[in-house]
Amino acid sequence: MPNIKVFSGNSHPDLAKKICARLGINHANVVAQKFANGETNVEIRESVRGEDVYIVQSGCGEVNDNLMELLIMINACKIASAERVTAVIPVYPYSRQDKKDKSRAPISAKLVANMLSVAGADHIITMDLHASQIQGFFDIPVDNLYAEPAVVKWIKENIPEWKTAIVVSPDAGGAKRVTSIADRLNIDFALIHKERKKANEVASMVLVGDAKGKVAILIDDMADTCGTIVQAAQKLVEDGATKIYAILTHGIFSGEAIARINNSSFEAVVVTNTIPQDKNMMDCSKIQVIDVSMMFAEAVRRTHNGESVSYLFENVPY
Repeated sequence: MPNIKVFSGNSHPDLAKKICARLGINHANVVAQKFANGETNVEIRESVRGEDVYIVQSGCGEVNDNLMELLIMINACKIASAERVTAVIPVYPYSRQDKKDKSRAPISAKLVANMLSVAGADHIITMDLHASQIQGFFDIPVDNLYAEPAVVKWIKENIPEWKTAIVVSPDAGGAKRVTSIADRLNIDFALIHKERKKANEVASMVLVGDAKGKVAILIDDMADTCGTIVQAAQKLVEDGATKIYAILTHGIFSGEAIARINNSSFEAVVVTNTIPQDKNMMDCSKIQVIDVSMMFAEAVRRTHNGESVSYLFENVPY
C-alpha cells in the first residue's frame, strides 16, 4: 500500500504489528523513550512527508504517559509535513469522565478530545466508546468501531447452548448494547439494576428478567475492578442460571480484578485485545481473548482508500 505509514506507541505494540501484518506493510520506525527526568522523547525515524499516517496507541497501562506520547507523535508527524494523521485509539482514555455527574466534576473526555485536535489529529478511529456522545466532542471525523460483530461470532462458535441462552447487562447503561446483541441472536435479554453508594462500590442488585435454568452471557463495554460483573454473576447464580460467561470489550483489570475473577463462578471471561492481555491470561485461566486487529486493519485500509467503514459495524472481516 503506497503512501501509508503505521506507527505504534509503547502501549500496545503487538496490536500494531498485527494490523501491519494484515495490511501487508512494514511497521514504520519510531522510538519513544523517556528522558532521565521523565519527559517523553519521540523520534520519527523515517520520512512522513505527504504520507497518510496512522498512529496506534491504546489508553491503557500508564494512561497519562501513553496519552502524552500519542500527542507528541501526532504533533511530530504533523510538523514533518504528513498529509493526514489518524490516531487509532482502541481504548479511549478518560472515556468514563464524559459528563458533569456532580458539581465541579471535570469533563475530561472532552479535554482529551481538544488535546488530540490541537496536537494535529485529522481523524480518530476507536472502539466501543463508553458513551457514543464522545464522538460529538470532536470537530474532526471519529469512527467508533463496534466489537459486537466479533462478540456475536464468538458466542455462536463457543457457546453450544447459545440459542436458549440469555444476554444480561450488568447495569442499565449497557441495556442498548445488550438488546442489540439479543436481537441479532434472536434470544432473550435481562438487565441488572444496581444502586451505588459511591464510585467503584456497588450496593444492592435486582435482576429484571428471568435467568432460571439458562446460560447467562453478561455483556459490558469495559471491566476495571470487576466488582460489578462478579456481583452480577453471583446474582445470576442465586436466580438459577446454569452457566455464566462474561464478554467485555475492554478488559482493564486493575486492582483486585484478577483475584475476583479467579474466585468467581464464570465459565469464561472473554475480552478483546484492545488492551494487552498476555500477563492476565497467565494469571487467570478463565480469561480468553477475541482478536479485533483485523477490524482496525480493515478500518485503516478503507480509510486510506476512501471507502466506507460502515460494513464493519455489522460484519467481521475475514
